[in-house]
Amino acid sequence: MQSWTPSVENGLRHLLNEWDPIGVADDVQDEYDCMLAPLLQQLRVGADQTGIGEFLRHELEDHFGLDTLGTLGLRPETMAARVIVWWTAAGKADRTGSA
Repeated sequence: MQSWTPSVENGLRHLLNEWDPIGVADDVQDEYDCMLAPLLQQLRVGADQTGIGEFLRHELEDHFGLDTLGTLGLRPETMAARVIVWWTAAGKADRTGSA
């Protein structure tokens, strides 16, 4: 199981800031930190793309107050796929000692 290191946390923070669903990451680097621990926990226990997508949709709608169906570009499912790919790559790097 992949470790939860500052490097892993920073990697996920970077990914969420690139997505930047509310458009503030240039000014507020920690805006999405509320999603870090829950996402990392879900990833560590093996959540799949659907589960991650549902979590992201819930956060966008309930926490950030966004309409994910009416707002173009948010696509929680697409972001979930990116998170899964990143997690897999981070785990491989961690196992080889490159992370």
